[in-house]
Amino acid sequence: MQVFDLESNSLRELNATLHEQKSNTNKGKWEVQNPRGRHAIAVGLDTAMDVRVMGSTGYYLGGMNQKAHITVDGSVGPGVAENMMSGTITVEGDASQYAGATGHGGLLVIKGNASSRCGISMKGIDIVVFGDVGHMSAFMAQSGNLVVCGDAGEALGDSLYEARLFVRGSVKSLGADCMEKEMRKEHLDILSKLLKTSGSKAKAEEFRRYGSARKLYNFNIDNAY
Repeated sequence: MQVFDLESNSLRELNATLHEQKSNTNKGKWEVQNPRGRHAIAVGLDTAMDVRVMGSTGYYLGGMNQKAHITVDGSVGPGVAENMMSGTITVEGDASQYAGATGHGGLLVIKGNASSRCGISMKGIDIVVFGDVGHMSAFMAQSGNLVVCGDAGEALGDSLYEARLFVRGSVKSLGADCMEKEMRKEHLDILSKLLKTSGSKAKAEEFRRYGSARKLYNFNIDNAY
């Protein structure tokens, strides 16, 4: 285990050091101490390594992540896992706005609650939230899976494309072109796998599925001004 203390070293030095580990397989596990809300920790990683951040962070934790497995022993600010490509990011606490925004792949697990616009414009990422999500979550979500073990706020799935949304609790309101859909075996299988992988004890049968009504795919004169 390699230890990097942000109390005595700079954030730039941390990220540069992590980026240098591509060929050094002897330094595959890292512990980052004293993050104290700093922004852009462990961004742009593209190597299979384990990084554990011992405390809460600011903006854009793990942005553009590829292959790395990042765990935060605390909460995170806006934009965690933004544009993530692969690997995993696990947040033991809560997440602020637009968690997993534009994510293309990988798995983001939030063991607390997520704020507004969770999964906005997601493009293939899987997101599992143990608690609740705020308003406008999965806005313009294109593909991937958003799993909410708690409740969802207003305008869930507004302007949704083909992402799948699974909610265990209540939904305050659905956004434009989002509707409840049948939960078929294929969806139960996908959901069961995500719940198991993320460590959630919830059962797939307890969830409802939401998706696109596909009414916004084609031009409608009634929507023109």
